[in-house]
Amino acid sequence: MDCPDGELSLLIIDNLQITELNQKYLNREGPANVIAFPMRGGDYPEIAPQLLGDVVISAEKAADEGSLFNISMEERFMQLMVHGILHLFGYDHEKSDKEALIMEQKSEELLKILRELS
Repeated sequence: MDCPDGELSLLIIDNLQITELNQKYLNREGPANVIAFPMRGGDYPEIAPQLLGDVVISAEKAADEGSLFNISMEERFMQLMVHGILHLFGYDHEKSDKEALIMEQKSEELLKILRELS
């Protein structure tokens, strides 16, 4: 991602906690699997340009979706983490089908790298 000094926080919580964040900040009902809070696009990105933002993942949702998709919880967690990090860099699958495809391709590229490292 060409951001060697970038910093982010990763918060792992349960469905109840992510439901509260989803409602409060995105005005959406129910538990999300991952929520990203980018810092670079705010009003004052120059204050700490190395801060990318926060990625919040529901461990419960990752486990449930792992079972649903017939993959390990760890694999699903890694997918959600990459997804959240891509949002911190401005990728947005909700803008258009084209943007969704671009985000999916970048996600697969990064997941391949991570799998090779493990």
